[in-house]
Amino acid sequence: MTNKTAAIRYARALLDVAVKEQADLELVENELAQFADLFTQYPLLEKVLLNPAVPVPRKRAAVGDLLARAKCTPIVAKLLALLADRDRLVLVPELLAAYRDRLLDHRHVVRAEVTTASPLDATRAQAIQQGLATLTGRTVILATKVDPSIIGGLVARIGSTVYDGSVTRQLEKMKERLTDSM
Repeated sequence: MTNKTAAIRYARALLDVAVKEQADLELVENELAQFADLFTQYPLLEKVLLNPAVPVPRKRAAVGDLLARAKCTPIVAKLLALLADRDRLVLVPELLAAYRDRLLDHRHVVRAEVTTASPLDATRAQAIQQGLATLTGRTVILATKVDPSIIGGLVARIGSTVYDGSVTRQLEKMKERLTDSM
């Protein structure tokens, strides 16, 4: 099992338990993010906790001390202790990303990235966001990018689905049809 797969499973379990126990889902996310940030803020801590040569009981003790100081919710504390016991603390960053994705899915929110040839004004961006919300049946968080190479139109990416309405793509289709008909 890959780390990403394992992280997704832990994230699913974490969200399921948090929902079942009616925990504050944002607080769970924030606490997990704070723990993940410790790795970037303190590279030596990361090196020790992720090093396979360090015995698991020492990692468990270190995580226990960190959790006692941070005063985490029991759900997050148990998860991090479990990861320390199983020597799987390496999963924390991917687990955080997977938890955030699951949380958005739980709230029926989807991320969309829209690429246009020129910057969008707020009114146009809102109209696109509403159109995508209607299309998906979910609330849409919109991120915009500018790529002059698409000439005009837009390319919307929602998860693995791409809606390409760019002028560049339309020209490519025309070229294909013309070369096929000859």
